[in-house]
Amino acid sequence: MNVPSPSSRKRARIEIIPLIDIMFFLLATFLMVSLSMIKNQGVQVNLPAAATSAPQEQKDFAIISITEQGDIFYNKEKIEPDQLRPYLESLRDTYAEPKVFINGDEKVVFGKVVTVLDEARQVGIVKVAIQTKKEQVIHK
Repeated sequence: MNVPSPSSRKRARIEIIPLIDIMFFLLATFLMVSLSMIKNQGVQVNLPAAATSAPQEQKDFAIISITEQGDIFYNKEKIEPDQLRPYLESLRDTYAEPKVFINGDEKVVFGKVVTVLDEARQVGIVKVAIQTKKEQVIHK
């Protein structure tokens, strides 16, 4: 009769390489999800280019987008021009120093932008910025 010795049994091993693969996958997934959460609250439009374009602090703000067709969006919600004032008043009442970013297409009629700017000022919002994209400077 052959009695097996307890020391001759195979010991359980924890493979660390698959564990490392899973951890890198989870890290990459977390980074991709967190980066996708930082996105523009406005509607996608073709912004005009400006050489002096500079990033602004976006805190306590709303984005008003104006498309090429003249449609107005308040934080991706399509609104009629006469609905803009109540939205801006709500923004003013919610934050101590509200900011409005006008996100207008480069082909929009300039009068629409001035109307939105004037409406924000009438409500009492003084921090208004027009969003632009950085102009590509080509040196010759």
